[in-house]
Amino acid sequence: QVQLVESGGGLVQAGGSLRLSCAASGRTFSSGVMGWFRQAPGKEREFVAAINWSGGRTYYADSVKGRFTISRDNAKNTGYLQANSLKPEDTAVYYCAARTWGSTSTRAYEYDYWGQGTQVTVSS
Repeated sequence: QVQLVESGGGLVQAGGSLRLSCAASGRTFSSGVMGWFRQAPGKEREFVAAINWSGGRTYYADSVKGRFTISRDNAKNTGYLQANSLKPEDTAVYYCAARTWGSTSTRAYEYDYWGQGTQVTVSS
């Protein structure tokens, strides 16, 4: 059974940084995609970033482009989201997700596995 476990969330001041991790178990992801999504209170879940497991190709939402960096370590079966220059509007629960085939996608329904989420709170 595949499990995704996020960590690294927390409370940070505006302008600060956090590094989120997503550890995968139960399957080795050598193909497919890992994505990060977020959901703020009262809002729909939105796409943040995605990376292709094999080639490392990345894709970002416009709202985080230039501030966030997605990466993966295939040997550790772990993905990361480095979030810099954080803003209060980045406050949300951040979820990692994985799909076992295909290319980077912004659509949540195209991902097969999801983590439980980690809270990121940015104070002004």
